[in-house]
Amino acid sequence: MYAVIGAGPMGLATARNLDRLGVPFVGFELHGDVGGLWDIDNPHSTMYESAHLISSRHMTEFAEFPMEPSIAAYPHHAEMRDYFRDYARHFGLYEHYRFHTRVVSVERADAGWWLTSERDGQRQTEHFDGVLIANGTLHHPRWPELPGAFTGELMHSCDYRHPERFEGKRVLVVGCGNSACDIAVDAVHRARSVDLSVRRGYYFLPKFIGGRPTDTLGGLPLPHALKQRLDAGLIRLVVGKPSDYGLPDPDYRMYEAHPVINSLVLHHLGHGDITPRGDIIDMQGQTVTFRDGATGEYDLVLLATGYKLHFPFIDDAHLNWGGDGAPALYLNCLHPDYDDLFVMGMIEAAGLGWEGRNEQAEMVALYLRQLRDGKASARTLQAEKARHAGEREDGGIEYLPLERMAYYVHKDSYRKAVARETRRLKKDLKGAGDV
Repeated sequence: MYAVIGAGPMGLATARNLDRLGVPFVGFELHGDVGGLWDIDNPHSTMYESAHLISSRHMTEFAEFPMEPSIAAYPHHAEMRDYFRDYARHFGLYEHYRFHTRVVSVERADAGWWLTSERDGQRQTEHFDGVLIANGTLHHPRWPELPGAFTGELMHSCDYRHPERFEGKRVLVVGCGNSACDIAVDAVHRARSVDLSVRRGYYFLPKFIGGRPTDTLGGLPLPHALKQRLDAGLIRLVVGKPSDYGLPDPDYRMYEAHPVINSLVLHHLGHGDITPRGDIIDMQGQTVTFRDGATGEYDLVLLATGYKLHFPFIDDAHLNWGGDGAPALYLNCLHPDYDDLFVMGMIEAAGLGWEGRNEQAEMVALYLRQLRDGKASARTLQAEKARHAGEREDGGIEYLPLERMAYYVHKDSYRKAVARETRRLKKDLKGAGDV
């Protein structure tokens, strides 16, 4: 029996593939329903009311469970919550989960793992043959060290829900990722003023080009360097350079960091609704000083500074952490030494969608099935993961050396590598009906 920690999208994909391949498991979920952060009523969600997918519906959905055609190209978070609930009902996954149950600890046994969980104040410890960690990557906030002492309201984007929070306030949003830009646009309609503090340059992509979602375009298989240049040129033609809007231009090539997918933040910058600011060098009282010497007075500073990987229930020593801020695993999920511990969904890539993550879950479920059956394909993968753990499927792209990019991959290269391992594992299945 295996344990799956989490009932968000990755946990559900993991559960679906284990169930389909006859690998017994029990799921553990803190909240009372599935969906993870996509359920805004989940007290552990970091969702905000205006949030939509930043990838399009068609490029994000599970292949075996398409979204309804009536759903917008970029669905609202409530539609995504309903989609994951429908997915869980359709594949009979609810019955496998223990809801309102917190995983307290996962400790090594002589064989397998001891997992201690808690529900309604009652704890129990059980033995499992293996553990698949799918508790998500976007729930533990990264709090940067700020210079000086700010005496106004300070919050992280993980605690932001509704734009009413900004009513009549002078707001500074720190950061320029997708959440930062969404929240800055929200604040425009409520706040007295909105400034955006940006430390480095970003590439900005509109959500639509020619009436089509941007991520559905450009499917030609081009050399990476050529595609980087062509796509960067197309974006400059469509939206201009960030410096045209008062923001720093990126000093790296396109796709070496995650681009911002937002059609409105540049609009509001161009109309003066949002004022661009540089990096913060000092905070005294409610006065913030920026690197160019400019200052501003703020009632609220919102840190949209991202999230850190967080596995509080297991000793870091078991996860083979690398020096770049993430566990060093084969294909971002397979431990080099353990055959009974997996980190599911620790992967980011432009355009990967839930289907790319589902492919990861299928590979892991097949591996467990073939390990159980003593197949040669499992032994081959066992050797591969020991030899190549920590190697990144980057497709030749030099990603920025940032903690948030530590588990970023090139979509096509990653899916090709996973497909190779999956094909090898499938060849050993007993019959065609098992595939």
